[in-house]
Amino acid sequence: MARLRWIVLALCLFVPIAPVPVTPAANAAANDVDLALVLVTDVSRSIDDREFALEKDGYTAAFTSDQVISAIRNGPLGAIAVAYVEFASGFEVKTVLDWTVIRDPASARTFADKLSAAPRSYWGRTAISAGIDHAVGMLAENSLNASRRAIDVCGDGTNNAGREVSEARDDAVRAGITINGLAIINEHPVSWTFAHVQPPGGLQNYYRENVTGGPGSFVLEVRDFKTFGEAMTRKLVAEIAAGPIPARFAHDSVAR
Repeated sequence: MARLRWIVLALCLFVPIAPVPVTPAANAAANDVDLALVLVTDVSRSIDDREFALEKDGYTAAFTSDQVISAIRNGPLGAIAVAYVEFASGFEVKTVLDWTVIRDPASARTFADKLSAAPRSYWGRTAISAGIDHAVGMLAENSLNASRRAIDVCGDGTNNAGREVSEARDDAVRAGITINGLAIINEHPVSWTFAHVQPPGGLQNYYRENVTGGPGSFVLEVRDFKTFGEAMTRKLVAEIAAGPIPARFAHDSVAR
């Protein structure tokens, strides 16, 4: 009997044990993320309630899409942190959703549901610079350990309030932040908003020259609010993966 026990023990010592798979996120702390991203969204008066609702639907579709979830999971840490900000005039800027770590479909759905349920914040003029400045402050003051930091600016018009948007852009880039843009083209503006939403050279060119900047920055053009979700999905995948976006959607920005 004693000899049998020794044989069993010897077999246990020499039978190989299959290693337990370790995902990238398993070794990461809760606040370690591949990307810290602030969504800065224009809710000024040139965007009506129907268009605002389409924006919200687009964000929900993007953050819950298989493409975005896959891009997040394939990152070195398998997680990103996202915050959502709305702006209108220079004194009308609000953090609607504070930092949320997204690493799986459940956390993505929670973020999307909260964003969808949040009421509209403002109706004023358009201070893109104020939105950028607010986002820079959020990226500077948080407990995240982010490999990359970025700001998404989404809007349908030029900066017509607050300080010069190019100055805010330059300050952000000097702080090591990349700013990307999503320019929504309003094909049927009312007369008093025409110059605002269709500036000389086009809105995407205005964004490229004044709003976006930093290594790998880009402007993505959306021709109408109904395709916002598709555009946002492509934009998020490109930002999360830090890779190029399809040429038919992209207008590269020069790193500043």
